Amino acid sequence: MSRARRRRTTTSRSVDRRGRGVRSSVFPPDVPARRTRAEKFDLVVLDAFAPIDSMWHDRLTKLDIAVDEVPKIRALDPDSVNWPDEVVADGPVPLSRLIPAGIDKHGVATRARVVLFRRPLERRAEDPDDLTDLVHDVLVHQVGTYLGVAPDIIDPTLPGEDDV
Repeated sequence: MSRARRRRTTTSRSVDRRGRGVRSSVFPPDVPARRTRAEKFDLVVLDAFAPIDSMWHDRLTKLDIAVDEVPKIRALDPDSVNWPDEVVADGPVPLSRLIPAGIDKHGVATRARVVLFRRPLERRAEDPDDLTDLVHDVLVHQVGTYLGVAPDIIDPTLPGEDDV
């Protein structure tokens, strides 16, 4: 005959996992190692955008920079995809998109916005320096599209299509 198990009462000792105390992060909040990947990527974007903003600040006052995890746009046919100028892509995978200013569905005016897609950009970078360069190049192309000028005018040090 099996015995009915008695349910243990909940105590502070049973809530602490195996007596190790309250579980939390190993690092204190003010240490850089505690930052999430998304927070680190946001800092990379700010670092990459800083030189562009310092040169073109007067013309970029109505442009927002945003970050999404993954793109919500997808190529219908990955083999023969032709992205518009507003999308910077690596083959069938978009890396960034420029959303022009307009009116939303509620009738409110929206600002122009460059949306960077974090995961595709991180996957294409081999190290943190490469990620910063890649984000900078994508931002240069998007700002050039936004302003209607060639990317080499935004950043003359950017290698052209023929230099690659």
